[in-house]
Amino acid sequence: MNRRTFLQQSTIIGAAAATCWPATNCTAAAKPDKKIKITRVIGFVLRTRRSKIAGRNSRLDVHGDRSGDRMLWIKTDKGLDGLGACRANKTAAAKLLGKTLGELYDEKNQRMKGPLGAATMPLWDLLGKSLGQPVYKLLGGKGPDRVPVYDGSIYFADLLPRYTAKWQDRFKEEIDMGLKDGHRAFKIKIGRGAKWMKRADGDRRDVEVVRLIRKHAGADVALGVDANNGYDLAGTKRFMDQAGPLKLAFTEEMFDETVEQCLDYKKYLAAKGWKTLLADGETQGKLDAFKPFIKSRAMDVLQADMKRFGIEGILTEAAWARPQGIQIAPHNWGSLLGYYMQLHVGRAIDNFYMAEHDPLSTDVLIADGYERKDGRSSVPDKPGFGLALHKANFAAQIKPTFDLRA
Repeated sequence: MNRRTFLQQSTIIGAAAATCWPATNCTAAAKPDKKIKITRVIGFVLRTRRSKIAGRNSRLDVHGDRSGDRMLWIKTDKGLDGLGACRANKTAAAKLLGKTLGELYDEKNQRMKGPLGAATMPLWDLLGKSLGQPVYKLLGGKGPDRVPVYDGSIYFADLLPRYTAKWQDRFKEEIDMGLKDGHRAFKIKIGRGAKWMKRADGDRRDVEVVRLIRKHAGADVALGVDANNGYDLAGTKRFMDQAGPLKLAFTEEMFDETVEQCLDYKKYLAAKGWKTLLADGETQGKLDAFKPFIKSRAMDVLQADMKRFGIEGILTEAAWARPQGIQIAPHNWGSLLGYYMQLHVGRAIDNFYMAEHDPLSTDVLIADGYERKDGRSSVPDKPGFGLALHKANFAAQIKPTFDLRA
């Protein structure tokens, strides 16, 4: 995968650069039916299953094959509904009852407001359905027709007991699974020496795994690595001295990020002549933490968490990053709904890098129109997010955590 040519602009982030994303990203202002009133909110957990067992990373033990999304299903007096990931508790959700869409959607600034905080996915879904438009069009529609994605599920399979004796074959199998699933880019977890192996042995295994996967996948498949801060800066350079020639598309969370260390690492990459991007930021709890990195161009790809910051937060980050030629790739692990959110953001903006795909599925949710092929995913033109509940499976499998009525 070629590195996108960065814009050469002198503008930097300052007090005046905290531009509201709709001012530059959105198309003509939406005109929803402001009188649509919320009459019922149902909270539930959508259980999902991974296509394989995800092993350890540099910090955490086996991730397993199960995950889930806390969800909110909103119903209205006009027969329209809104569905999406939402971590709001019962008390916050109850504050939606009796609210109109006009009270929840800031038409002037084209963003959501109200009791859900950053978890506005179900409100955007409702707005899209009220207008007969997919969410990505409401957010700007400036991205590519098909959104680049990568398989983020290549964990430490070699440290799972069932694969210890044949771990090389297992990595090949997992890459083949991803290729069959439409992927042409993979993120490989590294950092075994931080916790699970002796430092030298773990570092050596990290390089061996990446080399194995490169040879098996071929030169045309994009590979990135993610250490979950399992290296320090010096160790990162030692790793890249060996793995850099494999033409990695990006390195993620190699060490605890500071502006100084990131700039040092970028200088090292430039001196080597490698086009590897520096990606980081998934653990940041506030968007403002990215400002010094944006100002100094210390990162190439910003990875604020998709569900933590929500649609508004990620698009604000993208607007801040754009003048500096910086791309965004929201962090999204363990969430099926977060994947769909990423794809709509990727269709909406012009500085989106890739969406992170965790191979999760469920028979409770119908998601027609999201199809991966040749490393990119389509995004349906259906109203809202184009998602629906399978009614029979919902009734059989889901026990709501709350069901509130006006």
